[in-house]
Parts: sequence; structure tokens; C-alpha cells
Amino acid sequence: MLKSQGEIEAAVCDAVSRFQQEFMGRGPRNVHAHLVDNRLFVHLEGVLTAAEQRLVEGHAGGDGNGRGAELLKQLRSHLFGAGRPMLESLVSEAAGSALVTVHHDISPMNGEEVLVITLAAAPPCRDRKRR
Repeated sequence: MLKSQGEIEAAVCDAVSRFQQEFMGRGPRNVHAHLVDNRLFVHLEGVLTAAEQRLVEGHAGGDGNGRGAELLKQLRSHLFGAGRPMLESLVSEAAGSALVTVHHDISPMNGEEVLVITLAAAPPCRDRKRR
């Protein structure tokens, strides 16, 4: 049976949360996914570990060497690259379509992360029920 768009989005949220928790070591506080044709837009909040928050706070408060946010972005970029096969597998299974591209960015100052994922094809969805 086909999934609804909302069910696919919820499955993608679960997959991304699982990746964050198992690979990055901490799950997000909130995660939202939106499916538009063959693209997924995923927004995560509260992704920084306590150590990462301290690193960034040292940068913002002037106590550190001023490179905390830059170092965090570099670290997360490398980790994301290393874990990409796992993420692709989880999201592909959840969405029912292979991934073509994944774009990623993180805001060290507020702990938000975004993913823009292009799928090989728009996942087949059940039609919305009309009221």
C-alpha cells in the first residue's frame, strides 16, 4: 500500500534522527521534513553536543581563539561526509527512492542544521483524502 506524503515525511524524520543519534552521537531536539516533488527539505534543531556548544560559546564570548564556529562547521562537514552512506541508506529506504544529491549546512550559533536532498524520482504517494 502506498504511503501518504505525511507518512513519507515522518519516515524521513525518523531516519535522519536515527542517523544523528547513531552516527553523530546525539539526536536532534526537533526535526521536520518537507517533500516537494523529488526534493526533501529537512530542518533539525538542537543538534549540538554540550562540548560543541562550549566551543561555539567560547568563540562568541571572545574567550577562545575566535575559530570555534569555523572548526565546528569543518568537523561536522567531515563527519557528515564519512557518514553519508549510512544516511543515504536510511533516507532512501524511508522515502522509497534513491538519493542523487545531499546538501548540508549547520548554523553553529543556534544549533540548527539543514539538509536538501534530491531523490532519483518523486516517491509514489497516496492521494490526499478530500473532505
